Amino acid sequence: MAGGLVAGDNLEWMSSLEDASCDLIYVDPPFMSDKVRSGQGRAVFDDRWPDGLSSYLDFLRPRVAQMHRLLSPHGSLYIHLDWRTVHYVKVLLDELFGSGNFLNEIVWAYRTGGRSNRWFARKHDTILLYAKRAGEHTFHVQREGKFRTDGLNYDKDGRPYKNTLEGRLYFHKDGPAVCDVWDIPFLSTVSNERTGYPSQKPEALLERIILASSNPGDVVADFFCGSGTTLVVAQRLGRRFLGCDINEQAVAIARDRLACASQSV
Repeated sequence: MAGGLVAGDNLEWMSSLEDASCDLIYVDPPFMSDKVRSGQGRAVFDDRWPDGLSSYLDFLRPRVAQMHRLLSPHGSLYIHLDWRTVHYVKVLLDELFGSGNFLNEIVWAYRTGGRSNRWFARKHDTILLYAKRAGEHTFHVQREGKFRTDGLNYDKDGRPYKNTLEGRLYFHKDGPAVCDVWDIPFLSTVSNERTGYPSQKPEALLERIILASSNPGDVVADFFCGSGTTLVVAQRLGRRFLGCDINEQAVAIARDRLACASQSV
């Protein structure tokens, strides 16, 4: 494997790594759900915070500070949260990274079962994106889907355009640029990607992040790696990876996934 994966306290491990050693960091920390999150079999992690938000932020602050130290000058941090803590973590990140290095509040919208009779159904997560140094950061525009316009024509080279009073208006042949609202399906209960570990994220989500904010050969890190989705996608896309999780079962699942992915290449 072109990278490192350890079971243990991510704060301790991050503290042992060299400055500016990561080109991209994605983390999916606990959401402060006040639940024991369980998947299939013995897959489980404790997301209870007896002292509430203050203890959660005290836990996260030194870890985010280490992530800032570990990012290279062209690096970026994606931190995946939901409605419970995202606004408080945004203030923390503005303090540690500087508000001028904030790039995006990404809304990952998904459709899952369940509804509410007392409020709109909560069907999105939020991913905060910060650069180590805005303007120097790696970013590649991603494109997908179709342009929402009638009357598109195609020239002899296959480039889409429409006629306007000022002449031809050309559109990018690969489709519109991806914006900050991502409609990526959540993993279904019968998905082949499912590992049985709770809160597993889809590979398509990490693929978009890694393609947008890193280059082949870069180091992609996930210090709350869970079942290893970030590492598996990084490996497939030709990046090096660093991964850590305090849950030994999660790390065992991640190792198995990485081994299987290596054999299928």
